[in-house]
Amino acid sequence: MKKRLLLLLSLLLLLTGCQMPWQKSKEPKVSLYLTKTGEKKELLLEDYLAGVVAGEMLPNWPKEAYAAQAILARTFTMEFINRGGVREKYGTDLSDDITETQAYNPDGVSQVILDAVKETRGMVVTYNKEYIKAWFHAFSGGETTTANTGLNYQKREPPYIKVVQDPGIDYAPPEDRSWSASYSFEEITKLLGAVGLSNFPVQNVEISKKNDQGRATEFTVSGNGNSQVIPGAEFRIALDSTRLKSIWIDSIQRNDTGVVFLGKGYGHGVGMSQWGAYALAEQGKKAEDIVRYFFEGVEITKSYR
Repeated sequence: MKKRLLLLLSLLLLLTGCQMPWQKSKEPKVSLYLTKTGEKKELLLEDYLAGVVAGEMLPNWPKEAYAAQAILARTFTMEFINRGGVREKYGTDLSDDITETQAYNPDGVSQVILDAVKETRGMVVTYNKEYIKAWFHAFSGGETTTANTGLNYQKREPPYIKVVQDPGIDYAPPEDRSWSASYSFEEITKLLGAVGLSNFPVQNVEISKKNDQGRATEFTVSGNGNSQVIPGAEFRIALDSTRLKSIWIDSIQRNDTGVVFLGKGYGHGVGMSQWGAYALAEQGKKAEDIVRYFFEGVEITKSYR
């Protein structure tokens, strides 16, 4: 009898030990650092996600687009927390700084966003039983790209990232489909120097390497006999990613004092295009279908009730 009890206990421990870290019995709480006020708050994950969806997408979008965003935002959040979050910097899991985690706008939460989050409660995206890197962006420019290209991701390209046509091309606003960004050489010098990407006065900027799509994977800046090669993704962030909207640069126009970049798309172009999600939702696609359109071979799993 005692041996049978020990065997049953061993089996139980074995089964529960096989649970992945993301499989929980109840909704987790997260801590959030608010950069404007310095406040630290604790809230349930689903409440946080409603604010993220409101921050990451525009008002009056289709519910299934919001739902797809909720699934990816939940996945992004849990994967990020599992890597330590921003605890070393702020002592919290998350912040509302979009350069660190995700946008957060609790004041923009609508009933349709609440419904979308509720209907996807606990749902996350996994590959081989692990969270994916749940990347998303506003609009790819017409076709998504790889993580190595769009994000200068230094590890092996994730197998679930795929390059697909972006159905959002007919829905994205004109200012995201085609744009220009002007910089003086003095401004570029200051912006690159602030993040340690160059230490000399910039007098010229060229695209030194592109991928097959035409995205600038490397820029070369030069001046006073010096030159520096900078990865495209890092160059864009240094120059303010809300101005230099993407690295899909059609041309660079130069003058005596600076340059004008002419490009298309908004964001790094990896994973889900939000305007693509909008288009697919308008076509009647469900949230899970939208996620699978942009990510290859993934599973969508309910991680808690």
